[in-house]
Amino acid sequence: MADRDPGAFEQARCPGTSWEDILAADDVPPPAFMAEDRSQYLGSEPIDAARYYSPEFFRAECEKMWPNVWQFAAREEDLPEPGDYVTYDNAGRSYLLVRQEDGSVKAFHNVCLHRGRKLKTDSGSAEQFLCPFHGFSWNPDGSLRNIPCRWDFAHLTDQKMQLPEATLAQWGGYIFVRDNADGPTIEEYLDPLPEFFKRWRHKECVTVAWVAKVIPANWKIAMEAFMESYHAYVTHPQLMPFTGDANAAYHVLGRHVNVNYTPFGVISPHIEAQAEAEHWPQQRIIDEFRKYNGRSADNYDEDKDNYAIAVPDGRTARAALGEKMREVSEKQFGGDYSGVSESELLDALVYNVFPNFAPWGGFMPNIVYRWRPWPDQDKCLMEVRVIARVPEGQPRPAGVPMHILGDDQIWADAPELGVLGAVLDQDSENMALCHEGLKVSKNQAVELADYQEVRIRHIHQTLDFYLNK
Repeated sequence: MADRDPGAFEQARCPGTSWEDILAADDVPPPAFMAEDRSQYLGSEPIDAARYYSPEFFRAECEKMWPNVWQFAAREEDLPEPGDYVTYDNAGRSYLLVRQEDGSVKAFHNVCLHRGRKLKTDSGSAEQFLCPFHGFSWNPDGSLRNIPCRWDFAHLTDQKMQLPEATLAQWGGYIFVRDNADGPTIEEYLDPLPEFFKRWRHKECVTVAWVAKVIPANWKIAMEAFMESYHAYVTHPQLMPFTGDANAAYHVLGRHVNVNYTPFGVISPHIEAQAEAEHWPQQRIIDEFRKYNGRSADNYDEDKDNYAIAVPDGRTARAALGEKMREVSEKQFGGDYSGVSESELLDALVYNVFPNFAPWGGFMPNIVYRWRPWPDQDKCLMEVRVIARVPEGQPRPAGVPMHILGDDQIWADAPELGVLGAVLDQDSENMALCHEGLKVSKNQAVELADYQEVRIRHIHQTLDFYLNK
């Protein structure tokens, strides 16, 4: 780590209003952990560009990192009934997650133990897993069901032919797999997420939108595009009238967890620095928010227009939005939202759990990102889920299936994403061109901001932890 005056890092913040100042001015304070400054200086050295495109580096990730980390593989609602299964492929391995008769979930290696064919390439429901090559079959609990011409396989016992299991864990409605059995529990791995998310109860949510697209870029490039708001001013100018991009806070929470808190309902400091900002009434902030906020519940229901709000005299747009969101949330989901802060209803609370799990916190419909190599260092599968709270007293429905976009489609072609699709298209263009650029970079160095891009440095240091074990 390069030497640096600690005071210089403390001063590496946008002049003027801070994240903490915005929270302090809200009508309802957020949980204390959101206002606690857990930023860290992690160095200023450049990142080697080859980490993003080198086949050798990718092989090291596949051999030393991916088998030893908890990977977000599914949501509970993806397999609601006994016999339901989900296939999860990543980094040269394939897993078969299956709901059991007792309600538990098991994860099997998705490989026929005869000649090695994948048992399943889709997700669905099955009474047995029948290999399409020769007909070997297994029960949903992984036990051997049948071997055609069993007389020719006297050397194979039922015990030997039990499908091998991967390590599986569940938390907050999410299902995780790990190839190797040894390592931290899911609670230890996610720490402090389980404590933080108790309030937001993701287990009570269900997937209402799920879109995926193959991106011509390394999986880390795609992930890093959502780990800072520094890019928003240039990449997403339509968001600036209601997004405090430079006001954002960046916290490192543990070995595997970090977070970016970006306030909504305030004008970007970039706009505030312009003369035209003086002519921006608070009402305009809300009007722009209604048009371009990709997380609003309105984007997932054409019949709703919950945020047609008139800002009362003497009130801020942020306060008016918070008040309206409490009212709407109580009607939609039930419960008492009077003690829920503006930040939890409005802001981008974007957590990242290394290596491929990024859930948004708060009470609004929550975005959940996932990335994985597809199949190598030059492409990745990026997935965007939106989960929403199930109204009180209503049964939990099955989640919607994944909608995979074709190579000739863009995110905006997925109507279920609403205006979020256009934002993702802006990001995707950056990803592809970053991947191309890093391959031909003259100095082969990626230079990072000390504060606004500390989350990126953090994940690379976590990656090195596994590569160097």
